Amino acid sequence: MEAKDPSGIEHYLHYEFSDKSLLQEALRHSSYVNELADQNLTDNERFEFLGDAVLNLIVGHILMHRYPDIKEGELSRSRANLVNESQLAKMARSFELGNYIQLGKGEIQTQGREKTSILADTYEALAAAVYLDGGFDAAFKFIEANFGPLIDRLHSAESNYDYKSQLQEMVQIDHGAMPDYKIIREDGPDHDKTFWIALKVLDAETQGTGKNKKAAEQDAARKALEILKKESP
Repeated sequence: MEAKDPSGIEHYLHYEFSDKSLLQEALRHSSYVNELADQNLTDNERFEFLGDAVLNLIVGHILMHRYPDIKEGELSRSRANLVNESQLAKMARSFELGNYIQLGKGEIQTQGREKTSILADTYEALAAAVYLDGGFDAAFKFIEANFGPLIDRLHSAESNYDYKSQLQEMVQIDHGAMPDYKIIREDGPDHDKTFWIALKVLDAETQGTGKNKKAAEQDAARKALEILKKESP
């Protein structure tokens, strides 16, 4: 299947390019250029490089503006959850970007239009093309329209996480570690027990108390989160 006319994607983007050659280059995969061996054509890899920086800048800007109380470590984790290959490919699929990518015959035969890596890279290249054509404001509108709802949902969900879930997510994403909870003490009759839990994770060691094991673990996790967030680079 041949790629669709590049101008057709402008409808999905709600943006019309002044310089159509920028849009064409953003949609031109290296496999297409390599097969043609045309020295006058350039693939979109340089645009991918710039688009990655544009996306990180603008998503970071939106996060800082919407959540002024969030610390740097949490901002970095939130941005990483948004600007990654899987998420960018999902975004690309939402407006059928794959249908517009110019691919070599080999990539077409191996379903290249559905490959996560190609879709994510082309989305980055497209962000760069909008930036080069219309400047920061145009790129900001394009990216905010795509990522704004995700940013709202991301932090709405995070606000409902319990402390254990927050802690596990933090240490797994950044360090591949797992918290270790151990009961160290139980006091009181069966109907009114108090539990003490010791927690070790990375450089943090805390103790939590509660009227059941879960409550004690939550207390220990809350204290560990406070320590690790202070230590976040």
